[in-house]
Amino acid sequence: MEENTEGHGLAEGKILLIWTILFVALVLLPSVFRVSLGISHFYVKILITMFEKLHECPKTEWATLQIEEGVKKQKAMALENLISTGIIQREKTSMEEELAGQRRGCFNLADVMYFFKKGCEAVAEDEVTQRFSSEELVSWNLLSRTNANLHHVSWQLTVVWVIGILIRYCLLMPFRICLALFTILLLISATTVVGQFPNGRVKYCLANQVQMICATLGVRCLSGLVHFHNRENRPQEGGICVANHTSPLDVLILASDGCYSLVGQTHGGFLGLIQKSCMQTTQHVLFERSEMKDRHLVRKKIREHIADKAKLPILIFPEGTCINNTSVMMFKKGSFEVGGTIHPVAIKYDPRFGDAFWNSTKHSMMTYIFNMLSSWAIVCNVWYLPPMVKEEEEDAVHFANRVKAVIAARAGMSVLPWDGGLKRKKVKESFKEEQQKKYYQLAIGNGSVGNGNVC
Repeated sequence: MEENTEGHGLAEGKILLIWTILFVALVLLPSVFRVSLGISHFYVKILITMFEKLHECPKTEWATLQIEEGVKKQKAMALENLISTGIIQREKTSMEEELAGQRRGCFNLADVMYFFKKGCEAVAEDEVTQRFSSEELVSWNLLSRTNANLHHVSWQLTVVWVIGILIRYCLLMPFRICLALFTILLLISATTVVGQFPNGRVKYCLANQVQMICATLGVRCLSGLVHFHNRENRPQEGGICVANHTSPLDVLILASDGCYSLVGQTHGGFLGLIQKSCMQTTQHVLFERSEMKDRHLVRKKIREHIADKAKLPILIFPEGTCINNTSVMMFKKGSFEVGGTIHPVAIKYDPRFGDAFWNSTKHSMMTYIFNMLSSWAIVCNVWYLPPMVKEEEEDAVHFANRVKAVIAARAGMSVLPWDGGLKRKKVKESFKEEQQKKYYQLAIGNGSVGNGNVC
């Protein structure tokens, strides 16, 4: 009996040793040296082949049609005009151009039809709120969160769907959870140790290595495959890196290829523990909730940070909220007022393998993390764009719009002038007044109202 117990314990020890060796050889060491063994590429190729076969199969054709007919048509992103097309074909002319073609030298009562048409278009399909929901797929990716009823189409599709569930929840997810816990413990312990070193070059190098290794491990937790382009344009010390914002994963992905200082609000609890650990090794620009409302104080701290060319570049998401990766919304002008060099970065996710967009108004952070850990993979492209500086006599708003247009064009997304804060707030009264002033100036431009002329 004792011999059987000893033999069983010896077998368990050998299995644990084998798993440890595999983990170190296939995950930890490649993350430390930031090399790829091609496992993620091979895995993604298998998924692509599976989705293509599934899409071509006659038995699953109905499922694809259900998606295509049951949701709005996939937005065709035009790189030339950067305007999305949907079920409403909108005119590309401005209010001034369209109304100017209707008037006959005096106020025209028919002008009301222009505003009536715009209102109907907004009710049928407004171009703002749809950016706060998940991107629509052309074909099903075997995730029940995409469409919960498509697996009932045929027994063959049901079998494939069940196999996918077993792979994702019984094989991939346990490994991802263990790797995530290991990564968090490594981050906290390593930053605590490195934080005890005296300030200097050794501490700076070790801190950067810890950050990049943990970020790389974090990407591997999600079976992530990231394609970085134009690395010669990576942000440099003393600069400001601005990128479109889709998910908290944006930080993880960019940090796996470079080190940044973050601008954000201080938190408590578990996230606060991670922040405090990171602050021991890296100089981030963190604020209390009350200070975040003081824009002058925020700009002052950012300006002081970029003035020191030895400090890491600051990573900022000017949209201020997560957008569903189909468009780029208004860039807040604050980060473009402090001066310095702007390093634009475009991030585009592939929604076929998993929806990286975090709809914070619908899902909590824990629900979002669960969805990410149970997805097939996270695949995205990252483009480092040439650095940009503000031109003479160019204000912060125009500079922000110029940077936004470059990012959107590179990622193949549409440009929207709307504030991402509309996810939680109503349209500002100042914006309504601006439209009213435009029409007022248009109506009295030739003095027709003042003369009492009405058509």
